[in-house]
Amino acid sequence: MTGDKIPDLHHISRLCQPKHVPDGQQIEASAFMLRSDESGLSVNWLEFLNCSNRDDEIDEIRKLYSLKFNRIGAKAKIAILNVGEVREKVKTETDDNRNLEVLHEPIKDDPPDPSHSEIYNLKPDQEFIAELIRETVQEDYPARH
Repeated sequence: MTGDKIPDLHHISRLCQPKHVPDGQQIEASAFMLRSDESGLSVNWLEFLNCSNRDDEIDEIRKLYSLKFNRIGAKAKIAILNVGEVREKVKTETDDNRNLEVLHEPIKDDPPDPSHSEIYNLKPDQEFIAELIRETVQEDYPARH
């Protein structure tokens, strides 16, 4: 349902474009920064996909990205993060004890994105918070086969 909090035990994925993975290996913090026209950082809720394992979740995310985006660069990556770990790290390591919210925000347009979610309470100029989020990346996968 729109606006539901994603449980801390669950996982989210973030598409990291090639400009955020310049060496093709290491994802940079810039992949987790808001653009000035965004109110939340776009992610996908993996458990919502109801797959039996991570490989199937990644396959579903890749299919979704291929529908949503005209082109996915060869060096693009999918970053996997645990919701609770991201929230805890940012809350405990920021001066203002920033409380991030990770909410389910499905997209019904064409193409639909039922697992779409967003991370809120970020600001476009928050490089430090973007770095904290980057440090919580548990795994990453090529965004295309």
